[in-house]
Amino acid sequence: MFGIQLNQFTPQELLWLSVSGLFVLGFIARFLMSKVLIGLLEAAAKRTKSIWDDELIAAKVFSRLATIALPIVIYIGLGFFYENVAPTSPIEPADSADAAAPQPWLMRFLQVWMAWIAVRVLDAFLNAVVAVWNQDASNRTRPIRAYVQVVKIAAWLFAAILAISFLMDESPWALLGGLAGAMTVLLLVFKDSIMGLVASVQLSNYDLVRVGDWIEVPSYGADGDVLEVSLHTVKVQNWDKTITTLPTTALVTGGFKNWRGMSESGGRRIKRSISLDMRSVQFVDSDMLARLKQIDYIQDYLNRKTQEVGAWNKEQVVNESSLVNGRRLTNLGTFRAYIEFYLQNHPSISKEMTFLVRQLPPNEKGVPIQLYVFSTEKRWVQYEAIISDVFDHIIAVIPEFGLRVFQNPTGADFHRLISK
Repeated sequence: MFGIQLNQFTPQELLWLSVSGLFVLGFIARFLMSKVLIGLLEAAAKRTKSIWDDELIAAKVFSRLATIALPIVIYIGLGFFYENVAPTSPIEPADSADAAAPQPWLMRFLQVWMAWIAVRVLDAFLNAVVAVWNQDASNRTRPIRAYVQVVKIAAWLFAAILAISFLMDESPWALLGGLAGAMTVLLLVFKDSIMGLVASVQLSNYDLVRVGDWIEVPSYGADGDVLEVSLHTVKVQNWDKTITTLPTTALVTGGFKNWRGMSESGGRRIKRSISLDMRSVQFVDSDMLARLKQIDYIQDYLNRKTQEVGAWNKEQVVNESSLVNGRRLTNLGTFRAYIEFYLQNHPSISKEMTFLVRQLPPNEKGVPIQLYVFSTEKRWVQYEAIISDVFDHIIAVIPEFGLRVFQNPTGADFHRLISK
């Protein structure tokens, strides 16, 4: 009786009836997988300590995998139909006019569908791999996103070749052989990806930049922390909280400044100068010497220097009637010595790294005294507070040495001059 009922339909009618029934079965299978199976997996994941199952669920690997139930059920069912019910095979087109014409195309379409789902599952799995990798603190400075993106591009490219080969009913390897002649065009199409891959490999192998590094790329207006290093771009969060995105190749070809060395060293450099009025520079006379000896930091220094200078002048039989003769202490040199002693006693100034207080060449703005030292504090806010504290003190003590800070005249200066 079952055979009589089948004979009442043409092969084409049987085909579409089968497809309709298989769609219903496929949707049921997909529902069972997506609701029941994935529900059980999620419940089990909550009870385990492994982060892999959590990230696989978060990346929707199982959700995407569940969607393959629909095309698989239809594909298996149609294969059975073509072999046992319809008079034609599932691969070759029918020779008779009564055969179902759409049969090979349905099978090929289902193959393309399954290939597309498979590559989406792989894409989600790779996202989970990146998430698991980044959860390890030691791996955050060695990003693998660029390499994962290369794998994704290769996977999608291979899936596209598979889809074309399924639709054309050709071997994918034969199709790849035919594409060899178009390699030049492919190289042009994927030029940016290839250059980005090379740049990413160089950045990683030579450890040029890591996630979390503070970098400066003036040509792109980037000055801040690296958030992400991918195949094509590097994402930088600037200090004003804006985001700058620049090509990965720009870091290799254009150059950049990486402040990681400062972060990993024992301190952060302070390089700042203050200009003094040259007309305020003078020899230290007896009155000034007596006043300066009251300063604790340079008391021993002044006693030692006065003995040294006095002994030298006595040995050279210097005429003491003029300060110009022989060796003399100056207020500028004494002030420079005071800065050195002050910084040596400052708790936030490193004594192990470069420590230099020097006089720069005089210019139209006076005599610059430069501090070239390192702060033990590397955090920005605290670092700036230390600089401010040091220079607040230095500016305040300058008049004690008979010196004046150089600054351009202001409106108040001109008003005072006119009033006189």
